[in-house]
Order: sequence, then structure tokens, then C-alpha cells
Amino acid sequence: MSKILVIDDERSIRNTLKDILEYEKYEVDLAEDGNKGIEKVRNTEYDIVLCDIKMPGLDGIEVLERMNVLAPDTPVVMISGHGNIDTAVESIKKGAFDYIEKPLDLNRLLITIRNAMDKSNLVTETKNLKKKVSKKYEIVGESKAIGAVVEMADRVAPTDARVLITGSNGTGKELVARRIHEQSNRTSGPFVEVNCAAIPSELIESELFGHEKGAFTSAVKQRKGKFEQANGGTLFLDEIGDMSLSAQAKVLRALQENIISRVGGDKQIKVDVRVVAATNKNLSNEIADNKFREDLYHRLSVILIHVPSLNERLEDIPLLACYFIKQICGEYGMPEKEITDEAIAELQKIKWTGNIREFRNVIERLIILCDKKITDDDVLRFAAPLK
Repeated sequence: MSKILVIDDERSIRNTLKDILEYEKYEVDLAEDGNKGIEKVRNTEYDIVLCDIKMPGLDGIEVLERMNVLAPDTPVVMISGHGNIDTAVESIKKGAFDYIEKPLDLNRLLITIRNAMDKSNLVTETKNLKKKVSKKYEIVGESKAIGAVVEMADRVAPTDARVLITGSNGTGKELVARRIHEQSNRTSGPFVEVNCAAIPSELIESELFGHEKGAFTSAVKQRKGKFEQANGGTLFLDEIGDMSLSAQAKVLRALQENIISRVGGDKQIKVDVRVVAATNKNLSNEIADNKFREDLYHRLSVILIHVPSLNERLEDIPLLACYFIKQICGEYGMPEKEITDEAIAELQKIKWTGNIREFRNVIERLIILCDKKITDDDVLRFAAPLK
């Protein structure tokens, strides 16, 4: 049952609203002034607050301002018998969901409450989805090696410094990039990922910078590239060591001038993008072999973060195993399986060439093939890496 708080200094209004709203199957609390209303908000979570504007002591606008701090996601509907356009505008500017004049129109009030409830539910669902997404990309581990990575990521996140993340395949470079984005001032902007190794060299420029209609045979319409899509947010260039030299030259210009041009077009487009790049290659060797531009390397590597392999953080395996067991069993809708200490010890003996990605796959295999408890015999039988 949804819970509504009515704050009004007129007893007749409070009681009438209580009777109407309880008839509509809402749970209703009453407060006769602003101070008592705020006290109730501190102690109880409400779905909606209906608040009179003209009250002795703490008036409705002051209540609204305090609500913005105490319960910013709770919709507040302002009601008043002394209202005018200026009062209504001020209420909406300060965050009120809506403004209704007395005498109250019952139908409008109920529709407003339903709309406010829909908004409140939408905000809650959005928060839950964001939590699920954040959980999916959580960096798990308590080892000194991974702790240093997290500390560095959190330190550079609030800045706009470019970051180059290095490490073997499957170590979790994308997780570090996403953490930097989520902890940054650009967190409300987009996070756009480009896998440079997965895009053919002849298409990488179109992918990054977009193209104009007719720029090439299959360009049947104008298309925005990843730089434009990431405007105001973060562009993650994964496996940048595989990017062609011609594309590297254009990326360098974009980083130097914050300006791009679509393929087949002359228009200069200003972009505001933070670039985070990652590679599993040794870029020093690539530079020596004339496969990677040294000037681009220096542009990208303002901050260098190296993600350790799983073999360098074996002490994190117990935590990772429990984390993936919970995650995967949840995805399959099955009870969580136990894993013995002996099984953990066997997992720590394996040479993890595929790092965290390989480890997760092995845990999923064990969950599928084993009984309620994963033992060391199960690990020896089912977790053998590729020979």
C-alpha cells in the first residue's frame, strides 16, 4: 500500500484528504505544520507528500527545500488557497512535482497522485537497474595488486586526464575503464566502447568519426561516430594497439583539438570526450616496429594503469569463486552451491592463461556439472585448462 503524507494547518483539509485517500486504498499520515511534517519525513519513507504552502512557522516552500535534501526522490505536490502564477512557478523551480490550487479538484488531485506515483516507481526502477549494471562491472578482490589498481582508478576518476590501461586478455581492463567513468564527473554522460580489434581497418574511421551520406558505397545515410555518441561522457578505446596508423592520426588530431570530421565531410565538429584506452600489447615494441604512433601513445598515457593477471593475485580466488557462484546461480535461478576449501586450493594451482574470463567460465562449468557441493575432485575433473 502506497504511503502519503499530508501537511496542512487546516484540520478540515487534513481530515478530508485522509478520508478520500484512504477510500482510494492509500495509507495516510497527517501533520499540522511544516516542522512536524519534516519530523515525520525523517522517521518514515513516503511515496508522495502533499504540502500546503501558507502555514505558520515553516511554510510549504521551506518544507520543499528541506525535502530536496532529506528525500530528494519523493514527489512533493504543493497545494494552496492563496496561490498565484509566481508561487506555482517558484514551487516547480524548487523541485515540486505539481501545484494544485484550493478548493481542490478531486479528479485532478487523484490523477496527479497517480502520475507522481508512476514517476516515483520509475525512479526506483532506474536506481535498481543502475545498481544491477554497477554490480555486473564490479571489481572483485582484496589483494594488494588489485587494490593498487582500484586506488589509482579512483584517484584519477574525478579529473579529465586520459588513461591508458594495460594488461593481458581477460584481466578486466573494461571494468577499470567503467569504474573510472562511474566515479567521474561525467557519470551522467554516456560510456561508449569501441573494440578496435573487432572492426576492419577500412571501417574503423567511419566507426569512430561517422560518415556522410555517399561517403562510400554502403553509406546510404549520414551516421554519427563513436566520438559524437560519447560527447559529454567517456569513450573507451579497447585494444587500441590494433588500430590502423591512418585512424591513429585522426584520433591524435581529435585528442589535440577536440575536433573531428566525418568521413566524406568537411564540417568540423567539436566534441567533449574523455578518452580511456586499453591494450594487451606492449606499445613500446609496437612503436619500435612502426606499428603505433609515439605521439599518440604520449597523448593517451597521461595516466598508466596496469591490471595484474589472475596468477599475480591468487589470494583473490576464494572471493572471486564465491562472487561468481552467487552471480551465476542467480542467473540460472538455482540455489547457490557450496565450494570446499580443498576445491579453492586446487583452483589456485591452475595456470590461468585466460585470467578472470577463463576463471568465470570454469566456475560456470563446475556449477552446471557438479552436485550441491563443488569439491577438489570436481576441480581436477572438470576445470582442466587447454593443453
